[in-house]
Amino acid sequence: MITARTSALFTGLLSLVGLAFFAALASGSADVSFGETISALRGTASEHIQSLVIDLRLPRAMTAFAVGGLLAVAGVLMQVLLRNPLAEPYILGSSGGAAVAALFAMTLGMSSLIIDLSAFGGAMAATLLVFAIAHGTGSWTPARLLLTGVVLAAGFSAATTLLLALSPDKNLRGMLFWLMGDLSFAFEPARCLWLLGILLLTGTAAARHLNVLSRGELQAAIVGLPVTGFRYLIFSAAALATALSVTTVGVIGFIGLVVPHLIRLVAGSDHRIVLPASALAGGALLVVADTLARTLMAPRQLPVGALTAAIGVPLFLVLMSRNRQNRYQ
Repeated sequence: MITARTSALFTGLLSLVGLAFFAALASGSADVSFGETISALRGTASEHIQSLVIDLRLPRAMTAFAVGGLLAVAGVLMQVLLRNPLAEPYILGSSGGAAVAALFAMTLGMSSLIIDLSAFGGAMAATLLVFAIAHGTGSWTPARLLLTGVVLAAGFSAATTLLLALSPDKNLRGMLFWLMGDLSFAFEPARCLWLLGILLLTGTAAARHLNVLSRGELQAAIVGLPVTGFRYLIFSAAALATALSVTTVGVIGFIGLVVPHLIRLVAGSDHRIVLPASALAGGALLVVADTLARTLMAPRQLPVGALTAAIGVPLFLVLMSRNRQNRYQ
């Protein structure tokens, strides 16, 4: 049942997404007026404005929205899987594996396609390695999986530092931007948008199962949920979303941790609301962060990951503080 609060939440989020997209299309090193942006969307602008808005800024904004949505959805799934409020998409070492593989390819001077394939393969391999070690000869538990991910992530971090130290100076700037998130070459949003749509449809359809599993495996088993198989599905979906996100734009933190918490604080814990709302909020947050990264010090670009932290953390702390005050009133 859709309540007035839920309707207000989605209306606000959709409005935020629209404003974020419009700001992304109109802002940059060369600002475009309101009328010119509308004309470009209608296909009636001059050739220069049309190319700037439609060919350059729109695909980048759509990629940012899709990746932000994927990271937020992956964060929701990981928090359900591990039943830990601090779980986030990179908790299983996927970002570390992707970073090691991508930086190694950059050090060897490989093409962008090889770097992307290396990042995707490294992310998936790291996630599977964490799962294989945590599983051992018996069944895995959330605590064991979490601990294994943290330990291997520390190892990947050390390997990343070693690669940065051994890399030529000319490669360091590109490597550092990749590690902090870079949408400069993100002009193919189709893969991320398709995966985001599939995850939202299947996740919303299985939201009742997510609600039950988030309360504990025993309760889920009592009501007849196939816990083991469902956990594998959640694990695979979150790993794929994280790997594709890292491959597309590099490592962007905080979205998968902060956004699900913000949505749960506002809307509760029903995943029929949490999943789509988190996708909208995560997408809007990354579009805004990327727009700021392009405009604050234009024509220079700032690392997007630093701005997602600068935006997300204060919002999270303010909302947590308000929630605590309301609880004791």
